[in-house]
Amino acid sequence: MASHLEGVRPISMEEILEARRRIADTIVRTPLVRLDLGAGFPDVRLKLENLQPTNSYKIRGAANAVALLSPAERARGVWTISAGNAGQGIAYAARRFGIPCTVIAIETAPAAKLERMRALGATLIPVPYSVAWEALERRSFLGVEGAFVHPFDDHNFIAGHATMGCEILEDAPDTALVIGAIGGGGLIAGVGAAVKWRKPDVKVWGAEPETASPAAASFRAGSPQEFKAWKASFVDGAGGRSMFPRMWERLEPLLEGSIVVTLEETRNAMRLLAEKSRVIAEGAAALSVAAALKQHGAGGPVVAVVSGGNVDLPKFCELLGPGAI
Repeated sequence: MASHLEGVRPISMEEILEARRRIADTIVRTPLVRLDLGAGFPDVRLKLENLQPTNSYKIRGAANAVALLSPAERARGVWTISAGNAGQGIAYAARRFGIPCTVIAIETAPAAKLERMRALGATLIPVPYSVAWEALERRSFLGVEGAFVHPFDDHNFIAGHATMGCEILEDAPDTALVIGAIGGGGLIAGVGAAVKWRKPDVKVWGAEPETASPAAASFRAGSPQEFKAWKASFVDGAGGRSMFPRMWERLEPLLEGSIVVTLEETRNAMRLLAEKSRVIAEGAAALSVAAALKQHGAGGPVVAVVSGGNVDLPKFCELLGPGAI
């Protein structure tokens, strides 16, 4: 199916502004708040996408992508492949249009994400991570029909995420650096497109866990790479097995690179967000904060995208440790 795909092209500012108008009644314009840690720390601002209706930024792209399907495409229903957040976003958008939604769901996803997808009306087909990753590359899954919405390599999906970049620069015009987690790469591809269109001097970085950092490897090599030492972890919403060539084509012109964060740094960032800001962040969302805390001398505010808060509460408490909150 890949041979029939439209070629990768830059997302225009016009497309971003149109997406912003299109999804305005579906998403929340999330706040940008200061993480006040006192002297000796970078000026970190938190873009709280965990406050979206599905507790994840993915609703931005999903709402835009589903709205742009033709009536005939929507009549056939939609389907996607997801560890939870994209599935929730697409199920939410599908419900607004009254159309069926199927999610090829990674079976090790947190129970909270699986339950939320079902509650939104999605039909789930649980599969192992490796099967889901292969289906993402093929863009097909035996027995599933309808309009496929790719959870990251989709122009309209990424244009929806780009609306976040507009909000960031409106709320903090002096932003020096923006960081967002990389799973497939759709989040930071969108944010980077909007930020670079409006303020080319602002630096844009990805963030990945040490157990799954193909983007960092790709920037080091100058080409899309596989991460052969991939390991599953509590950071289930970021860090893939490989960098898709099409996503590398999108990311390479926009990003400075990808910052690799340890699992302990990620866990500490989750704890810090809970203690200082009363924010529940899933592992992938804490990556950007952990990376932002290293950005001394940035020359201005460092914006960390808190991409989602869909984490099982017992697991959240276990990760933070006894008495952490």
